[in-house]
Amino acid sequence: MATLENWKQWARTVKRDVHALYLARRDPRVPWYAKLLAMAVAAYALSPIDLIPDFIPVIGYLDELIILPLGILLVIRLIPADVMAEHRALADAAQDRPVSRGAAAAIVAIWIAAIALVAWLAYKYFWLT
Repeated sequence: MATLENWKQWARTVKRDVHALYLARRDPRVPWYAKLLAMAVAAYALSPIDLIPDFIPVIGYLDELIILPLGILLVIRLIPADVMAEHRALADAAQDRPVSRGAAAAIVAIWIAAIALVAWLAYKYFWLT
């Protein structure tokens, strides 16, 4: 059974790998499609706002526990192993972690659009019928 220390180590590994993907997205040795996916995964992981808020029971943590690690794993497989090892070492040595404010803005825009759509549909359904 997994102990608390195992979970903490797993979380540190995920954080390091996200930072390594953030660094790898600018490396010329990484294929363009891996860069694109690395940028998307790193931006989402580094965003201070979640697409699925954590206060929603069960599915609130779904992105952190399942979706994000699968995205990280996919991108790591697309990046050459020696390049990924180099960026992992750089991520381990880094003192501060980047934050993606652009991804946060995109997530806020998605939520605003979703709320506007629901409001419009509610107005159309309840007041125009």
